[in-house]
Amino acid sequence: MKFFTKEVKIALVAILAIIVLFIGMHFLKGMSLFSSNEGYYIRFNDISGLSASSPIYANGYRVGVVTSINYDYSNPDCIVAAVDLDPQLQLHEGSHAEIVSDFIGNVKLELRLGPATSRVLAKGDTIDGEVQKGLMDKAAQMMPQVEAMLPKLDTILVSLQTLVSDPALANTLHHTEELTASLNTTARQLSQLTARLNREVPQMMTKAEGILDNTQTLTGNLSQLDLQATMQRVDQTLANVQQLTAALNSPRGTMGMLLNDARLYENITATMRDVDSLLIDFKAHPRRYINVSVFGKKDK
Repeated sequence: MKFFTKEVKIALVAILAIIVLFIGMHFLKGMSLFSSNEGYYIRFNDISGLSASSPIYANGYRVGVVTSINYDYSNPDCIVAAVDLDPQLQLHEGSHAEIVSDFIGNVKLELRLGPATSRVLAKGDTIDGEVQKGLMDKAAQMMPQVEAMLPKLDTILVSLQTLVSDPALANTLHHTEELTASLNTTARQLSQLTARLNREVPQMMTKAEGILDNTQTLTGNLSQLDLQATMQRVDQTLANVQQLTAALNSPRGTMGMLLNDARLYENITATMRDVDSLLIDFKAHPRRYINVSVFGKKDK
């Protein structure tokens, strides 16, 4: 009688399939069949959907899995989750865990590692855990502040409506358009002025360089002048002027006598009066002074 009958083979295949299915389920859950029970424990007061086989991450990298969750009915605020972590990962004092959930409801555990300089926790130690506040929780916390702001927002909206309905705003906008047009005109004129300056500035710079060259030439010519000889000639000219002035002021010289002798001035004045009277009489009676006879007869 053969041992490996058809029924035995079917039974062996079924047992093997069950073993493979068991291992596959643990693999998909991230649990290791050969891991030790010496893991860490995390204490929560609310697990918010955390369950066994939930993944554990540290800085975004998967480092373990939740193996079991123990609920203490006598102390509902103390829920302890046993976790299995990578043996290479060391938890330091100050580490804690946060339960994180995404928008589609997936829950994971995120480790916040303590400083590397602190004491290393031993296997079997317990760390604290909490639920990370999501957007909805933050929004719920902000609701009282939002409700307090609603009356102020209502007042602001009313003020805005009053401002918008004010005709002065339309006039201001109209003036703003005119101001914008003026600014555009000014900008265009400035652009034209800039273009003109760009054309004329090089010519002005050339002329300025020419003036500088002439100034340098004049400076060079002045530096070549004999200033000492020039000043000597100026002093000599001033001395001659002083001598001429002294001669005019002296009563001994001819020019001095002409300028300073009052009697000479009076005689010249009297002579000029006599000459003037003579000319007047000559014009009035020319025959007294000119005797002309056409036929040679003397006119008495």
